Amino acid sequence: MRAARFDSYGAPEVLYEGRVPRPEAGPGRILVRVHASSVNGGELMLRSGRLAPLTGRRFPKGIGTDFTGEVAEVGTGVSGLAVGDRVWGFVGRAGGSATSEYVAVRPGQVSRSPAGLDLVEAASLPAGGTTGITALRDRARVVPGDRVLVRGAGGGVGSVVVQLAKAMGAHVTALAGARNLDFVRGLGADEAFDYTVTGPAELARLERFDAIIDVVATDLPAYQKLLTPNGRLVAVGIGSFASALRLVWAAVTRSRRVGFFSGNPGTALFADLAGYVERGEVRPVVDTVHELAGIAEAHRALEAGGVRGKHVIRLA
Repeated sequence: MRAARFDSYGAPEVLYEGRVPRPEAGPGRILVRVHASSVNGGELMLRSGRLAPLTGRRFPKGIGTDFTGEVAEVGTGVSGLAVGDRVWGFVGRAGGSATSEYVAVRPGQVSRSPAGLDLVEAASLPAGGTTGITALRDRARVVPGDRVLVRGAGGGVGSVVVQLAKAMGAHVTALAGARNLDFVRGLGADEAFDYTVTGPAELARLERFDAIIDVVATDLPAYQKLLTPNGRLVAVGIGSFASALRLVWAAVTRSRRVGFFSGNPGTALFADLAGYVERGEVRPVVDTVHELAGIAEAHRALEAGGVRGKHVIRLA
């Protein structure tokens, strides 16, 4: 089968379309024919070698964490899923291989994809959507009427977080690039500011925020000062070494004000996300659809910044 591969860490050019054996369903697993996968920030770190202490130096490697597709085979001991079911899911963050024509996964790693939603468009949602639900609902505990600030609101995660926060009844303030301000307002943001001219000092003139969902994750102390007394900043990325140290310290001290997580979503969370989509509260946002042979260009485009939604890799 065709799959995205790389033989060494490095720039996007190390990625190529290769051929590997097709996996089998096996006991307790399902085989999914992948329609599409998305490009996520963590995969840029994997490919560049920044995660080498975790992922090692055995090559070649695959890449990709989330996917949409159809069940092609059902292994023994699996119930609740049948051949032909349309699903979306997650293969894991470290050394994943979702950007391939087939993946073999446990049933607990998928749910049925939203009814009526094109599977290529749907691939823009699993990673960002499950991250957004966890950050807003479970970590920041957002309730109707809360004021939520979203940093990096125009990207693949931020664009879904804006929609989810609005669906949860929050007042949403978005920080994005100048060309994306109308775009994020169209997703539901009540206010949108150009991050290059509106920083913590300018935002301090507004009311304090009950939650900050920080995709950028830089200058965390300055943004923490914008919280209400019971507010919480949830970082869903690591923007700098200083930020990484602060987040580690917050975890060690069990801070209730600042938190970070790297999710491992399962069936229940994917099903929750599907519900938001089917109710019309969240829609997919696709920047560009690339063919598998264009995987390097997709990584290059995401690294260049200014993205609007997700870069998606089509496999079927």
